[in-house]
Amino acid sequence: MKGFALDPRLENDSVSIMVTGLCDLRLSRDARWPWLILVPRRADITEIFELTPLDQVLLAFETELVAKALKEITGATKINVGALGNIVRQLHVHVIARFEGDANWPGPVWGFGRAEPYEDGKRDEFTAKLREALSS
Repeated sequence: MKGFALDPRLENDSVSIMVTGLCDLRLSRDARWPWLILVPRRADITEIFELTPLDQVLLAFETELVAKALKEITGATKINVGALGNIVRQLHVHVIARFEGDANWPGPVWGFGRAEPYEDGKRDEFTAKLREALSS
């Protein structure tokens, strides 16, 4: 089996924030929603059940930590968690903060409107807050 490689679409649509025990934690470049993506650093995995039992536990643990930190720093109405993979087959888990009245509330974020880029300062501020929340 070849080594882990990030799908080019994930690389293009997000930026790495940090590496956790299992995953590359990434921030979506779409600033309309605080939108994180956990990508397990394992080669050729498309489904959660393809991970080893230990990696499945790590993924669940890391998803919970990220979701809790995202809720804490954003005060979101709802945290959406999903692993779809219909377009990007590489296993990745979306963790998205949603707010009543946000773009397309209560509908899905996928395929809605046009992505809006982060301003550098706001992206950096958000990333710093997230790292701090995850380290405490």
